[in-house]
Amino acid sequence: MLVNLGGPNKIITYHGCATQLYIFLWLGATECVLLVVMTVDRYVAVCHPLRYTTVMHPKVCVQLAVLAWSADLIQSLIQSSATLRLPFCSHRVVEDIVCEVPALIQLSSADTTYNEVQMSIASVIFLVLPLVIILSSYAAIVKSVLKIKSTAGQKKAFGTCTSHLLVVSLFYGTVTGVYLQLKTHYAREWGKFLTLFYTVITPTLNPLIYTLRNKESVDNCPILKWTGYEICADVP
Repeated sequence: MLVNLGGPNKIITYHGCATQLYIFLWLGATECVLLVVMTVDRYVAVCHPLRYTTVMHPKVCVQLAVLAWSADLIQSLIQSSATLRLPFCSHRVVEDIVCEVPALIQLSSADTTYNEVQMSIASVIFLVLPLVIILSSYAAIVKSVLKIKSTAGQKKAFGTCTSHLLVVSLFYGTVTGVYLQLKTHYAREWGKFLTLFYTVITPTLNPLIYTLRNKESVDNCPILKWTGYEICADVP
C-alpha cells in the first residue's frame, strides 16, 4: 500500500487487491479483539490486583491471543471471499487508498445487500461490541480507582491505563468512521483520510505509545509488578 501511495502509478492487480483485503481485514479484526483482551487485563490488574497472576496466567494469555488471531482469520476468509465474488466489470477505480470491504462494495455494479448486511453484522461483533466491553470495563476501573484513598495511588492506577486508552481512542475513533459511515460523497472523501489514519498513522504511533510508562515512585503503597505494567493498590 505504501509503495502504491508513493509511486507514480496508482495501479494494483486483482490478486494484489485480494491479498490486501484478506490481510487488512484479518489484522484489523484481530486488533479489535486484542484491545478488548488488553482491557480485561487492565480491569483485573486494577480492580482485582491480588488475583491478577491467577486470572491472567501466561497460559490464559496465550489462549486468548490464539483465539483472537484464529477467529479473526476465519472472519476475514468469510467476508473477503463474499466481497471478491461481486462483479467489478464496469468500474475499476477503488475510491480508497487500500482495498477494503466498504470501497469494494461501492465499486460493484451488482446487488450488494447481502454484503452490506454481512459487513454490518461484522461491524457490530468486532467494533460495537468490543467498544461496549471496553467502555464498561473502564467505567468499573474508574469506579475502583476512585475508592483508593491516596491521590498518588489514583494517579499510578490511571497512568497504567493511559497508553491503552490512547490507542483505543485513535483506532476505534477512525475505524468506526470507515465502517459505520453514511453513503455520501463527503463521507467517502473523509473515509480516505480515516483509512490512512488507522492503517498507517496509528500503527506507526503504537510502539511509541506503548513505551510510555509512569516511572514515578509511589510512597506507602504496595506495588504489584508484572511485565510491562506497574499497578499501585491500597491493600488492607
